[in-house]
Amino acid sequence: MSTTTPEQGGAAEPRPIIPALASFYGVVRDLSYPLIRATAGGTLLYHGIGKLTGPPISAFAASLAKLGFEPSLLIAYILYINETVGAVCIVLGLFTRFFAASIAIELAVISVIFIPNGYAWSQHGWEFVFLWGLVVFAIALRGGGPYSLDRKLGWEL
Repeated sequence: MSTTTPEQGGAAEPRPIIPALASFYGVVRDLSYPLIRATAGGTLLYHGIGKLTGPPISAFAASLAKLGFEPSLLIAYILYINETVGAVCIVLGLFTRFFAASIAIELAVISVIFIPNGYAWSQHGWEFVFLWGLVVFAIALRGGGPYSLDRKLGWEL
């Protein structure tokens, strides 16, 4: 639990919703950020595994080329790495800022591609990708946090 007070330059913690659970809140409060990191990385990993078990990377590169992305094979490899290795690294909090920034850029580009479809994800719109892009961007800004391999190894950038 964070012990930094507003007088020390920290933020005050909100009052517990249920005061009787104050000790529980004190224990789990610091786990909220690793939960966000694990959820974002795990969600992205699902898509990465789908790419790895689907058609070969050359087919994915060909679809990128049809959209005008060149060099498509290089971009395809970057996306595969982002959505597998990068996703696992975000879950573990390893090289967090690097991979989160790379993934945030990927999701920003995908959001722009989906803008013509409108806002509704049910019509392949951009809002869901944009939301996850903002979450990953926030992770890039904050880094791995206290419960990360970056912090444990002293490698936070």
